[in-house]
Amino acid sequence: MANVLVIGAGGVGSVCLHKMAMLSERFDNITLASRTLAKCDAIAASVEQRTGRQIATAEIDADDTKATAALIERVQPDLVVNLALPYQDLTIMDACLLTGVDYLDTANYEPRDEAKFEYHWQWAYQDKFAERGLMALLGAGFDPGVTNVFTAYIRKHLVAQMQTLDILDCNGGDHGQAFATNFNPEINIREVTAPARHWQDGEWVETPALSHKQSFDFPEVGARNMYLMYHEELESLSKHYPELQRARFWMTFGDAYLTHLEVLQNIGMTSIEPVIYEGREIVPLQFLKAVLPDPGDLGKNTHGKTCIGNIVSGTHEGQPRSVYLYNVCDHEACFAEVGSQAVSYTTGVPAMIGAALMLDGTWRQPGVFNLEQLDPDPFMAMLNQHGLPWQYVDLDGPVTF
Repeated sequence: MANVLVIGAGGVGSVCLHKMAMLSERFDNITLASRTLAKCDAIAASVEQRTGRQIATAEIDADDTKATAALIERVQPDLVVNLALPYQDLTIMDACLLTGVDYLDTANYEPRDEAKFEYHWQWAYQDKFAERGLMALLGAGFDPGVTNVFTAYIRKHLVAQMQTLDILDCNGGDHGQAFATNFNPEINIREVTAPARHWQDGEWVETPALSHKQSFDFPEVGARNMYLMYHEELESLSKHYPELQRARFWMTFGDAYLTHLEVLQNIGMTSIEPVIYEGREIVPLQFLKAVLPDPGDLGKNTHGKTCIGNIVSGTHEGQPRSVYLYNVCDHEACFAEVGSQAVSYTTGVPAMIGAALMLDGTWRQPGVFNLEQLDPDPFMAMLNQHGLPWQYVDLDGPVTF
């Protein structure tokens, strides 16, 4: 009997819960907890309506390690799936260590007062988890997550000697809003406005945010402008694949989104530095989050597709080879299945798959792991089975952008 505690009742949490409920042979008992019990109850009602499964709900402040540990003791899960804010990763990991429970998340720890997207805080837990015989699986979303598994699969089967890696993330969907983010606004804007970094010849190269643009023709989406960014999977992939001479991450943004973002930056609304307003301390970006559309409400009006994948060049069996491995996901199809748009879907489904592989022992081993360190084949098979089918094409040569 697999017993799972999921923390976080946003769009990703909703998708993950629906998909877990659909896989009853892997997930027997499911509890959903978050700071706002009403959100958990709403997701539970949707899950029961769509799947007939009942899930338990609970209220928890995941910033409080002792309270989180007490909830874990009460629920007695085999695995804690952290789909809350990345600020809370370490407190939840500490609670798992206190209670002797495995851990999974979709985004690396980030301090509240600085836009730092780095794994070193969580990698430092390696000995603690290994000594207790526990496993922590980091970054089990799409990017990071599926893109890490794509890289491992390509290296295992398609390009044995990798030289360059480009991760391309395109959201070709339209939600009809003047300005909205497709996942947590606070995290999204912190990522987009941070300086870009990529891995080149054994060191990090930093450039101003959104200063490098390329057009790319995405399958089933079409030509879109994409921008060089830093994304956390570059840190783990460059560490675990030191043969990579270059690793980059690209994301698409529309002109209207960038215009709104520039205005918000210019007037200080994207700042994470506290200001005093009417005698109270507020963080401008957190206030902005409160007035922007909730990403969880965008699904019903979003149409179009996402396309996320990896281009890898190198040699295979002594011959030069370049491949593009990708997934295309339809916003409307996702909403019809689980009531969420594709950005939440592409993160929530991999979290469910990672949890399933940990629970059945396929991926279970003591320590702290990124997904590329594990056998990609069972994960890739489950992507095809549970709504995120992938394909690859051979390219004429390495990318020239």
